[in-house]
Amino acid sequence: MSSDHGKVSSVSTDHTHEELDPDSAASEDTKQGTVICLSNNEVKSRAVVKYSAAPPPATYALLQEKTDLKLPPANWLRESAQLGSAGTTMLGSSSKSKPFSSFGMAYDFIDSIGNDVDVVSDSENIKKLLKIPYSKSHVSMAVHRVGRTLLLDELDIQELFMRSSQTGDWTWLKEFYQRLIDQKWQRKKKSKEHWYEKAILSKFLYYSINGNDVAEPVPSDTDACAEAEGCESLDYTALDVTFIECLSASILLVQGLKNDFVRNILWTFEDIHMLVGSNMPIFGGGRYPAVSLRLRDNNKPINILTGIDYWLDNLMCNVPELVMCFHVNGIVQKYEMIKTEDIPDLENSTFSTRVVKDIAQNILSFLKSNCTKEGHTYWLFKASGSDIVKLYDLTTLCEEAPEEKCQNPFTLPVAVLLYKVASNMMLKKNRKHYGTIRTLLLNCIKLLDEEKHPQIIASAHYMLSELFHLDDSSEDEEGNGESLRNGGSEDSYSEDEEDDEEDESCSYTSSEPLQDCKAVAVIKSVGELSVPEKYKSTHKIRPNCSFPVSQDKEEKCRLVLSYVLKGLKAVDSSIKKESDLPAADPNTPIPLKYEETAPCGEGLKLPMRSGMLPGSWQHQMKLQLFLKASKAYYVLAEAATNLLKYGRALRYIKLALQCHDAYCAISSGLYPRVLLFHSQCLYLCGDVQLMLAQNASNRAAYLEEYNYQTKEDQEILHCLHRESSCQAFNMATDLATDPEYQLFVSSKCYEAAHDLLTSEALKDLGQEQLAQVLKRLGNIRNEMGVFYMNQAAALQTEKEGVRRTVCAAEQELWKKSFSYFEKGMQNFEAISDSVNKALLLCNIGRLMRICAQAHCAMTTEESRGEFSPEEALYYNKAVDYYQRAMKCLGSRESHTAVWDSVNWELSTTYFTLATLLQDYAPLSRKAQEQIEREVTEAMMKSLRYCDLQTESARQPLYQYRAATIHHRLASMYHSCYRNQVGDESLRKQHRSLAELHYSKAVRLFLNLSDAPCELLRTLLERVAFAEFTMAGQSSSAVKLKTLTGALEIMRETCSAFRLIHKELQDQQQKEAFDSPTSSGLNTEEVMKLIGVFEPSFSFLLLQLVKLSTTKWIDVKELIV
Repeated sequence: MSSDHGKVSSVSTDHTHEELDPDSAASEDTKQGTVICLSNNEVKSRAVVKYSAAPPPATYALLQEKTDLKLPPANWLRESAQLGSAGTTMLGSSSKSKPFSSFGMAYDFIDSIGNDVDVVSDSENIKKLLKIPYSKSHVSMAVHRVGRTLLLDELDIQELFMRSSQTGDWTWLKEFYQRLIDQKWQRKKKSKEHWYEKAILSKFLYYSINGNDVAEPVPSDTDACAEAEGCESLDYTALDVTFIECLSASILLVQGLKNDFVRNILWTFEDIHMLVGSNMPIFGGGRYPAVSLRLRDNNKPINILTGIDYWLDNLMCNVPELVMCFHVNGIVQKYEMIKTEDIPDLENSTFSTRVVKDIAQNILSFLKSNCTKEGHTYWLFKASGSDIVKLYDLTTLCEEAPEEKCQNPFTLPVAVLLYKVASNMMLKKNRKHYGTIRTLLLNCIKLLDEEKHPQIIASAHYMLSELFHLDDSSEDEEGNGESLRNGGSEDSYSEDEEDDEEDESCSYTSSEPLQDCKAVAVIKSVGELSVPEKYKSTHKIRPNCSFPVSQDKEEKCRLVLSYVLKGLKAVDSSIKKESDLPAADPNTPIPLKYEETAPCGEGLKLPMRSGMLPGSWQHQMKLQLFLKASKAYYVLAEAATNLLKYGRALRYIKLALQCHDAYCAISSGLYPRVLLFHSQCLYLCGDVQLMLAQNASNRAAYLEEYNYQTKEDQEILHCLHRESSCQAFNMATDLATDPEYQLFVSSKCYEAAHDLLTSEALKDLGQEQLAQVLKRLGNIRNEMGVFYMNQAAALQTEKEGVRRTVCAAEQELWKKSFSYFEKGMQNFEAISDSVNKALLLCNIGRLMRICAQAHCAMTTEESRGEFSPEEALYYNKAVDYYQRAMKCLGSRESHTAVWDSVNWELSTTYFTLATLLQDYAPLSRKAQEQIEREVTEAMMKSLRYCDLQTESARQPLYQYRAATIHHRLASMYHSCYRNQVGDESLRKQHRSLAELHYSKAVRLFLNLSDAPCELLRTLLERVAFAEFTMAGQSSSAVKLKTLTGALEIMRETCSAFRLIHKELQDQQQKEAFDSPTSSGLNTEEVMKLIGVFEPSFSFLLLQLVKLSTTKWIDVKELIV
């Protein structure tokens, strides 16, 4: 293996066993690849055909010696599947790329743009760049950056200036070019020899597809046809030139941004991934399944430029062999077969493949390091015969020019490509790319004129709004925040940021002052490109291309709404109203065309309120923007609710529902996901109205929040009013002053949401939301039941102390309250919410107690009458509902707080029933004994529900109630004992029960530190009971025993007096420091008890003295 110039040692042609690089963008493709090995190094080349319009290669026709290529074949310039457009492109466009050709390829392979591919270009442009150090010809290319991808297109500056002389555009660039680059600019015409070579090459290719037939010259009548078509000369060279110019013009006008290459190839050259377009015809034959055909003048040796050209073409198209046809003055002489690996070693065209590799890497690094602004058009220029390569930013130069902007013909294709790449990345839903997407879309919008391209601008703003996931939880944001902040990749760059750092190994500008200060970067000598790693790309991730991550939901929503507003403005600007249409010319007749009318109602599309037509892009875009705005306002309302800013929340939910109203006005039907979101808006509106009803004291602040409106909100509302009056949800979103009305509105919102979720469209989708709405419905019905119950209680309080009967207003309030409680229970039953159902049963129990209190009988003296049967009925109903609540809960473990609350209410109801029955005994209807039994039964039931063991906040209350119950029972049995006559066994029973309950009451009161009066009263009653017992005793010993017990009870009063004394001292100290006293000690009650204590104690002492005188008992010992 020779080492000269990196001679090729082998070419792998086993395509089926080729191992592909897994990092390559084409690694997933099963197409063929080629790896070329050099003597001292290895150059990797792989070509994967992504698209091909050509049929499988057919065997080329071997032309006979002496064939005259000056004579056109019969099939010349006819459409050929084998050649594709090569027959014509070889005439005019092979050496000059089509304008925007890279954009056509980028549109077709949008997945590869911005990430996988480094360069997109015509193969001719790639070859021209790699031949820069060897060629003296000029280079003029437009460079655009999209992510990490560079798009290269030939910028025919001469063609541009020829056009500018006619249109007046680009005069600033022409002046700039003449001033700094070519002061004596003039259009350079190509020689006749150039067109001659192109013509015979085209004819040679057409001869080569004739198969085995012998090529024949064109019949003589062709010349006659040409003459008839207006050609002044029969010289074939002149005819070819005319055809070429016409064809080039048609390509410029007709092809536009189409991808017209016969094949698109993903070519990996070393570590550079390129998407290349090629029209090179490929034939079958020879030792390999594919060969390329070349025509050479035998009198002219192959130079290095031609060798590189042939070698690169074969590498790009993965062609392993070259077939060279030699001619002399158009007469075929011979054929020669050359392997692709041998091309670098051809005589007179020897070159090093390693140098070509270095050139490619250096040029790519140079361009990537300096073409940093997406959306800008860069111009890579090298003048003929010059060694200096300059890079200009035409977008910046255009902005600095005094002429009108947007004269750059690349502006629209670049903007569309940025939009398409962003759109494609959006579809992948990878949040790591959101920084890149945002940069692409913002640059796209900057490039476009809103009046000319409203659709792209509106769509770009909508996509910008879609980058913000408004339904994300804060946890998700924390998890993905870092990836979003680093969302920009190395191929995303900010337009406003410039990197001032320079790599020492990479100098683009001369240390000496340059005459051309407008250049972004300069390669001082093309020879530098051959130096390995002379230029390195130093630009990495830019910090401010990252996606803005904010934990503040309001800030995110405001950004979304700003994009939505800009999108709506772009849409509205494109809708023409009747007033905008030009007036009809009275002198111009209006053409009347007959069209078959469709049946009534079919195909009729009437303009909407704004003049927009259904099904138009404006219609589709407005639907999306209205929905996005509605979601943003919903999130704002939700956030305001969490901050307790209910006036602001109502304003936002009103705007959300107005957006939905506008959406409904222009939508032909509502999709399930829209209905689902609408139900969420409705029950959030219900939540806000409920909170406003519960916080009526802050109404002034809420009203101020509700009436405030930003300019952005006003403009969005104006856009909504173009399509709808937005009045459909006014009732639900008005800030009322009546809490009852607010509760009613809240209830209606929940009911509407419930109706939506149970509709046919959402029966399978809204199950989770349905449970939430049912819970809210149960809650609002409980709130309304409580509201009407409280109103009934207030009405009852107003009539307190006045002789009264139950009025109709009270009964109506009871009915409303009971009805709402029952409906609420049904809602909670539907979702098996036993806890809330128990709470509603508890509230119904309270309602029954209010009803019982309303039926309190009054005497003529305006005092409390006997306990009525209606009272007993409602108290028993209350007990029934409380017991149902207990049964619903099952056990205390199910919900401790609710269980304790129901338990307390049940104990309270029994205690109240027993107390009223005892204090206001219905003696006119029942016997004393029956009343006593009922009181005892109710008291014991209340005592059963007094939880004295469990430590809780209610434990002291339970202890006090239990002590009170025992005290009341003791007093009742005390009274029975005093009044009972005759039945001695019954009296004995009453006496023992009285003593039992008195002792229990005293023990419980002693455990309480805040009931000294109750303790003292119980002790004094117990002493009185002992005195009455002693009065009925005849034996002195028994009397003495009873008297001794009474004195022991009197001694227990010391603890009560100590507590009273302590409380009085605390009260005096607080009064001394002017502190408000919160003592519950009733001084008047204390004085009354002392008034009872003193005579009682004196009486006991007197009785003791009397007994001691008769029995000679030492009184001192007894007292001590």
